[in-house]
Amino acid sequence: MSVAIVIPAAGDSSRMRGKDKLLEIVEGRPILRLVAERAIETGGDVIVVVPKQSKRLEVLSDLDLTIVQIDDATYGMSASIAAGVIQVSTEVIGIMILPADMPALETTDLASVIQVFEIKKTITRGSDTNGTPGHPVIFPISDKQALLNQSGDQGAHSILAGREVKLVALESDRASLDLDTPEDWNAWRNNSGH
Repeated sequence: MSVAIVIPAAGDSSRMRGKDKLLEIVEGRPILRLVAERAIETGGDVIVVVPKQSKRLEVLSDLDLTIVQIDDATYGMSASIAAGVIQVSTEVIGIMILPADMPALETTDLASVIQVFEIKKTITRGSDTNGTPGHPVIFPISDKQALLNQSGDQGAHSILAGREVKLVALESDRASLDLDTPEDWNAWRNNSGH
């Protein structure tokens, strides 16, 4: 177990106009469960951050992972990340941040990024085949405190600034395809056959 995986899943899906994007069905199950299952398949510890009293808890309840419940996601993505990161054992060498709304990322993609990180031991990030940086992102364990100190809704972008980042090209647009609106979901389903 070299890398722990944090899935920040406490956002309110505000752009979905009343629907919860993390409960959208992909391959027969809610996307949050699918992403969590793919993370578990890497063999690392998986930590998922969700809002308290959320239906999201139900879709994760029987999985082998750590669930962290937070009161309020209005503090932004960084609060969600920090709530997960604080649970990470210092025995791992890296912390992967894996968004829960990326249906195209396969277990093999996560494994590819982990494999490069284990060799390079620097920030390692999935990218599209054209080189556009995306997800997942793995930070060395030495960045744990910096991840805990983030604020706002920009995730860990400020930590990436000015740092050496190793990009790992993943197939097509898997590293950047996230679905935030009903239109995004409809277009993806029409194009992918899901």
